[in-house]
Amino acid sequence: MTAQDMMSVGFVGAGAMGGSIARGLVEAGVVEPSRLLAADSDPRRLEPLASLGARTYPDGAALLADDPDVLVLAVKPQVLGGVMAELAPLVGDRLVISIAAGVTVASIEAALPQARVVRVMPNLPVQVRSGATAVTAGSRAGERDVEVACSLFSAIGSVAVMREDQLDVAGAVSGCAPAFFSLFVDALTRAGVLEGLPAACAREMVESTMRGCAQQLLNEGVHPREYMERVTSPGGTTAAALYELEGPLVEGTYAAVAAALARTRELAEG
Repeated sequence: MTAQDMMSVGFVGAGAMGGSIARGLVEAGVVEPSRLLAADSDPRRLEPLASLGARTYPDGAALLADDPDVLVLAVKPQVLGGVMAELAPLVGDRLVISIAAGVTVASIEAALPQARVVRVMPNLPVQVRSGATAVTAGSRAGERDVEVACSLFSAIGSVAVMREDQLDVAGAVSGCAPAFFSLFVDALTRAGVLEGLPAACAREMVESTMRGCAQQLLNEGVHPREYMERVTSPGGTTAAALYELEGPLVEGTYAAVAAALARTRELAEG
């Protein structure tokens, strides 16, 4: 793909998620730096993108004056309504991609009555181009619009197209998963410290093990349960540990995902 073939993509919001997605698209080569537009009220958030060669703006209205092909709404759900109200007269019928958790396609379409809306739910590992993104299309979005959204986000991880009710569940699972994994790494590290390991040593061992497990699971395509069995000898130490851990961990995970989904629905209700 040549620079002339690339579409221009504008981001309203350049915080942790919006900035990471924008940077990932440039680094993956799917958006030319000069065709990346970013707006944020905090100029410090724009500096990393400006250093890549992106065009930056103090607000979304100024960005839309340069007519990007695709507009990505990357602001918090709590402020999205106000942002859309300001931009509605300028958006027109362009493709709009929202990453706001809990804000439904119907709400966005009502606020932007001509826009072709696609809602996506990415997660933080898009920062290292290994994220997971769920995609759902609005009533005015065509097949080509979904293809565009998928092509952008597949450059920074895996993509799955699904119904909107499934997208909210995907957000509760994959969106929260980085925090879940981090909590377990921290807990396992602290358990090692409690039993006498130096903190730095325990953390390094846990993180290295997590990295190795992820690589094996991905490279070999092993089912997690089968992978557990590889290191679980009958009557052994791992079997004893799993007996204590599995029940509380599984039940806690179910409850955590349910709580995240309930909060997503609260956000959707305003």
